[in-house]
Amino acid sequence: MTHHVRALIIGGGAMGVSALYHLAKLGWNDIALVEKDELTAGSTWHAAGLCTHFAHNLTIQAMRAHSVRLYSSELEKETGSPVSFHQSGALRVTRSADRMDEFRHVQGIGKYSGFEFNILTPTELKDMYPLVELDGLIGAIHEPLDGYVDPSQATHAMALSARNHGAKIHRHMRVTGLRQKPSGEWDVTTEKDNFIAEQIVMAAGTWAYEIGRMAGLELPIVPILHQYLVTDRIKAVANLDRELPIIRDPEESWYVRQERDGMIIGPYEKDGKPWSIDHVPSEFGMELLPPDLDSIEHIVAAAMERLPVLAEAGIKTVVNGPITFTPDANPLIGPAFGLANCWLLTGSSMGVMEGGGAGKFLAEWITCSEPPMDPVALDPRRFGAYADRDYRIAKAVESFGNQFAIHFPFEEREAGRPRYTSAIHSEMSAAGAVFGQAYGWERPNWFAASDEDRASTLSFGRANWFEAVARECQAASERAAIADMSVFSKFIISGDGAANFMARLGANSPPSSDGRVGLMHSLTPSGGIASEFTVIKLSEDCFYLTSAAAARRHDWELLQRHTTNDVRLSDITEQRGVIALMGPKAPEVLAKVADSNLTISAFPWLSAKSVEVAGIDALAIRVSYIGETGWEIHAAMPHMTVIYRALVAAGRDVEINHFGAFAMNSMRLEKGYPAWGVDLTTERSPIEAGLERFIRSEGRNFTGREQLLERPVRFNLRLLEILSDGQDAFGLHPVFDAGRVCGLITSGAYGHRTGKNLALAYIDNRHPKHELELTVEICGQSHPATMLARPPYDPDNLRPRSGLGPDHG
Repeated sequence: MTHHVRALIIGGGAMGVSALYHLAKLGWNDIALVEKDELTAGSTWHAAGLCTHFAHNLTIQAMRAHSVRLYSSELEKETGSPVSFHQSGALRVTRSADRMDEFRHVQGIGKYSGFEFNILTPTELKDMYPLVELDGLIGAIHEPLDGYVDPSQATHAMALSARNHGAKIHRHMRVTGLRQKPSGEWDVTTEKDNFIAEQIVMAAGTWAYEIGRMAGLELPIVPILHQYLVTDRIKAVANLDRELPIIRDPEESWYVRQERDGMIIGPYEKDGKPWSIDHVPSEFGMELLPPDLDSIEHIVAAAMERLPVLAEAGIKTVVNGPITFTPDANPLIGPAFGLANCWLLTGSSMGVMEGGGAGKFLAEWITCSEPPMDPVALDPRRFGAYADRDYRIAKAVESFGNQFAIHFPFEEREAGRPRYTSAIHSEMSAAGAVFGQAYGWERPNWFAASDEDRASTLSFGRANWFEAVARECQAASERAAIADMSVFSKFIISGDGAANFMARLGANSPPSSDGRVGLMHSLTPSGGIASEFTVIKLSEDCFYLTSAAAARRHDWELLQRHTTNDVRLSDITEQRGVIALMGPKAPEVLAKVADSNLTISAFPWLSAKSVEVAGIDALAIRVSYIGETGWEIHAAMPHMTVIYRALVAAGRDVEINHFGAFAMNSMRLEKGYPAWGVDLTTERSPIEAGLERFIRSEGRNFTGREQLLERPVRFNLRLLEILSDGQDAFGLHPVFDAGRVCGLITSGAYGHRTGKNLALAYIDNRHPKHELELTVEICGQSHPATMLARPPYDPDNLRPRSGLGPDHG
């Protein structure tokens, strides 16, 4: 039998059933779900059911919060079916001052998003959890809205509602094949029936990797074994007159929750154990793995020291089953790369905790053709071809071991690296580069002097690279400095239809003259910012585009959607390298090795030319993200070493130096320049982001045009100076006006050229119109802030336009 459906969900765990439920609630009733076993088979049925609001990302926090709302009240009211949600609250305890900073940072995020977190002293902790021993503890965070749910009951309640809205659920139908038809529909074969689906959603959890391979995908997902213990009855627990909160000790890497009159103890060992990496047995479903108590014994012993009553209990059950991890421990939610009408809803290590909200998030993305919130942390396209088997295993094991790790700002994790390196990677390393990673690329974050430790310290305050970044900013502003910017995503648009393609791509008109440079923002259907491109017109039928490293797959698909038969699209990211040469002495340095006239009149601001640099053909682009004069030099990757060495030799007389991503971040904030994926997201329009000068709507047709012009301006992006002593902003800090939340900082850094602590913040435009009394809360500390009318560094933008005079022609 063949079924025709609008959407077919593959996988009947909490995530897949949630997608079915939310699509049905949005009016899609011609939909179905297939499950190879029973609903919840896989990891849902054996989950501990914990639910939290604790998150370091607004979208993930909102997703988890929706799960709590759904489980705690909405499902039972709607269906009459119990889900057994216990709003017990939750605690996280710590001995670490850094961890307390993290708690206060998350509390600040909650103040903006409207979710309550309370910082507790040890005494307050003891009052709330009388069974805890306080030895060494300095504090805790209390999450009063958190709790736990019965995973099976919650999943079946969502299934009941979905059926009531017309959705179909087919159990014991294992998918055996996927094939996309020329129409874009999907042929899905199972052991019983077949389906023709307009859209498919891969929500197969533990089996996601194998389902993905049926469609040609290599999903970066690895099942890791996780164990928890269920104790017998504990007298001290049974005698309590209230239910205990969930309690976590992140330093010792365990969680404990009450289970009737006993406890559940959940340890996370540092060395996770991958399981069935490439093939999960088809018969596996409601089974568990044998206990491996030796691997968690030390963690359980630590939990018993913190909660001595645990030592009094016997072990009733040991649950050992697989949960899935991605390289960054965030789920994959969104379009599958390279496949039309195919969506991913998988990879969550906390499928029950995130499932309710994840299904809603994806359902709204499918039905509205755009995500309901900023999707950067969830979009499957955040990983590229570099995320191969070795990488996904190494990163999954690392993510499992860091399940309770502190999330420091600017932290880099080493497993699975390097993936991509530019041609001048070894030269950067020799110059003292301390590398970070962006979309698989090794990128210099900062440069250590010969006597400095190359390891970055981790802190919510100023790290050990603060002075090094100051030196880099000084070199860029006073002399000349070089950066390796090969991480850019790079595309060529060519063909007879290239000009028309570019005219439709975004809110700004493309450059009209050959050799000119522009900035363009592609929009979502509702007028939000989808992508940002630097556009260089090489000729009437050829344009060169660069964009953020992390946007490579996202932007490739966006460009493909606009492509017509008379347009050729090429990704040349790995074939072309980029060196930025910036600073007042940059023209002097480049003039020694380039064959071109570099005078201001011959090579003005926002122009590009083909030049020879040290005998190598290159494209020199006169742009600057840091507010200094200079060029980006783009050339074939194998030749970048020659260009780099020539520039260094030519710059010795002016004491040329290097600068990395941290210095670039500092200097771009001194100019008030926003960054894609941080300050520029799908949630905000170019008007809200202060980019009106890059909008040319009259007489043009581009995605989101009408909606952009009609949507209300709820927020305005503003540059703030924060009056703090030694505490710099780094992002996601609440902004207050006379004590009321009025905005959120999206990025921040200390401006070394101006001596100011700067931040970009979206300020709510609906706030009362009066003289704002702004304060910013950073890790629990309140600091006065002022709104800057103009960028504090070179507000008239004279420095980028300066250069060689006519006598150098």
